[in-house]
Amino acid sequence: MKLVKLSMVAAATCLLATSAYALKSEDRTVKGNYQVEYTKAPGAVNSIGEMFTEGDVYGRLRSNMFWWDWDNENAAVQDNNMWGLGGSLVYKTGFYKGVGATVGFYGTVPMHPDNTLGSAVTNYGKAGKDTYHTRADGTEGAMGNFAEAYLEYKNGKSNVKIGRQGIDSIMLATNDTKMIPNTFEAAVIENKDIPDTSVRAAYIMSQKLRDHQSFHSVIAFEKYNENDDSGVHKGLTPTLISGAGEDVNPEMVLVTAQNTSIPNLKLNAEYVGLEGFLNTVIAEANYKIKLNDAWTLTPGIRYLRQMDDGAGAIGGAALSGTFKGNTTYTGAANGYTDPNSADGSIIMARLVAASGPLELSAGYSKISDDADIIAMWRGFPTGGYTRSMAQVDWIANTKNWAVKAVYDFGKAGMVSGFKVAADYENMNFDDAKAAITGFTDRDIFHVDMWKTFKEVPNTEFKFRFATIDADPAVGATTDYNSYNEYRFEINYLF
Repeated sequence: MKLVKLSMVAAATCLLATSAYALKSEDRTVKGNYQVEYTKAPGAVNSIGEMFTEGDVYGRLRSNMFWWDWDNENAAVQDNNMWGLGGSLVYKTGFYKGVGATVGFYGTVPMHPDNTLGSAVTNYGKAGKDTYHTRADGTEGAMGNFAEAYLEYKNGKSNVKIGRQGIDSIMLATNDTKMIPNTFEAAVIENKDIPDTSVRAAYIMSQKLRDHQSFHSVIAFEKYNENDDSGVHKGLTPTLISGAGEDVNPEMVLVTAQNTSIPNLKLNAEYVGLEGFLNTVIAEANYKIKLNDAWTLTPGIRYLRQMDDGAGAIGGAALSGTFKGNTTYTGAANGYTDPNSADGSIIMARLVAASGPLELSAGYSKISDDADIIAMWRGFPTGGYTRSMAQVDWIANTKNWAVKAVYDFGKAGMVSGFKVAADYENMNFDDAKAAITGFTDRDIFHVDMWKTFKEVPNTEFKFRFATIDADPAVGATTDYNSYNEYRFEINYLF
């Protein structure tokens, strides 16, 4: 039945057939991951008073609906739906002698009866829980906070931001696909003095997840209070971190660089470091080849290396936390060669073919047979190569491949303001690790559709669908891993 549903949706999508799509207004562009770019912002002013009188306010209203339909239900997974209404007001000052400021308030209200989606031990909301604040007793509540509040200084080709802000890289992301963005308390400096080169360094002190009210540790896991997002390392608890003599609230160092000095070649590098836990380095290259007047082909490759600096001894090699604080393992355990080491790596490759309104891509990623990759900051290590919506495909010894298609019907002159993106991913997990990771082999088919109307300016309607056909858990006779997911969102900029 699952394959029949998938085939029907795939056929319909091919007839209509962008993650690159953006909602645009006269002053903003909202990308497919809902990262906001300000295309019209306050400029230089002549006095401190004019900083505020010449500032601008940017408003946004949002409606977000989710439906989950599990193939089979039990005490842990049940069909559910939810609806949240929210929005934001962001104020940007003018710049006096290069100095300016930004403050952004974000809020959301659940539009369903309180405490219908969970209990003290289970919250069925899954991906949709970011439309409300999840409490420790399992109930849901409204949220409102100043997710952004930073000072900014511009001088030539240098830019400095200090305070609460979004940071976007390969491993970190604002990822504002729900109601409130993922932001960080940090100091960030970016410089573009070197020709065709951008270099950025960040000193990050804390993080606030999308469904959290307050800022917290970037690495420690604790349900409701610390980092408890998808892909979190459940072995890195405050108790175990403190017991190992490490800081529960360590600072993170991020360094990124991009160079485009060679025609058609884009080079990227990234470093993420948390002293006492891990160091991660990433190198990426993409080269665009013009095939003819219509088509381009862009091969790309990305390599990630995660180097253990204490995280393995504290939390173990598995994100599930199975090996946390356990130093008795001397050999392989459940498929992990060294259960107390966080050393790991990923090799990724892709081909992207584009012509006018159409973009086609194929990607592959292979995670080394070492440790799971620690990536809990809403950036996705395999993003743009294989990862599909709501999936974690960077578990040790996982092999993934994906194909994607994007079509802009507006650009093709067929249907104004209509775009569709579809992807299929096959995730092949290590069977020896499945018993402790909870991840089993699966096929994912995912579709995004966007529509804007001239009659409703500055408004975007977005529908998302995913069907997941997964193997049952190890030793299980009933499949509790397969489901269909539906999302519908309305965005209005003012």
